Formats: sequence, C-alpha cells, structure tokens
Amino acid sequence: MEKILIVSLVYYFLLAVASVLITVKDKSAAVKNQNRIPEKTLMLLGLIGGALPMYATMKIIRHKTKHLKFMLGLPAEMFLHIIVIGVIIYSVMK
Repeated sequence: MEKILIVSLVYYFLLAVASVLITVKDKSAAVKNQNRIPEKTLMLLGLIGGALPMYATMKIIRHKTKHLKFMLGLPAEMFLHIIVIGVIIYSVMK
C-alpha cells in the first residue's frame, strides 16, 4: 500500500509542476504573440491529473479565465479525479 501511495504522490507532484510550467509558458507565448500550446493539450494535461494546479495557475495569472472550456472543464476534471482517487483509496483499504 505504501508503494502505491508514494508512486501516486510523485506522479501528482510531477504533473502539478508540469501543469503550472506549461500554463505559464502558454500565457507568456500569448503575451509575446508566439506559438501557443493547443487547447487540446492543455485539457488533456488537466484530464490526466493536472487540473487543480492548472486551474489555480490560470486564476492567479489571469489566463484563459474567460474561456468556459477551462473555467468549467477543469473543475469537472477535478471532480472526476476526486472520484477516481476515492475509488483507488477504497480498493486499497479493503
């Protein structure tokens, strides 16, 4: 059980760092009128576990806050993550 927990924490930590860096990079590219990171890529990153740090970063740096896809989609992905984590914890605790 400890090994699964450690691997999960490392996964979410690395994904959180990547999500924040990629969000900041996209904001920087937007300001400089450079090539942007596709919205599909950002949403996929959120779906695989980076939704919470990405959402928080977007709110802090005011990036894509007028896009409903992100302001509703990322919280929906967070809700999905809570369910998945709950199922994993429940199955490990059995």
